[in-house]
Amino acid sequence: MEEIIGLLFHARTIAHIEHLKTKSYAQHKALGHFYDDVVELADDLAEAFQGDEGIMADIPLFSSMPTDTIDNFLVKQVNMIEKLRVSASSRKAVQNIIDEVIALYLSTIYKLRNLS
Repeated sequence: MEEIIGLLFHARTIAHIEHLKTKSYAQHKALGHFYDDVVELADDLAEAFQGDEGIMADIPLFSSMPTDTIDNFLVKQVNMIEKLRVSASSRKAVQNIIDEVIALYLSTIYKLRNLS
């Protein structure tokens, strides 16, 4: 679970940077919603997980800037989250929050690719 939380925090930072750099209003709005919502979901996910499993010991800090477009960066992240979720928790409540995270990613990818 620690790696998923680290990915979500990293996505928030990258989305915020891209939000400030874009000249597209639609992209600006989509990324603004994403970075606000992903932090809230990360907090919900971490707290639900820790309520079941205990305090997470080591949330990784990712600091590299993506070399790809923001939409492709989010696609790569959502694919990683899908792979990691299997071993993250067997609790349905925790998996439901991961579903919400994935839905946020997919919705944002749609907006970035089709509404810009």
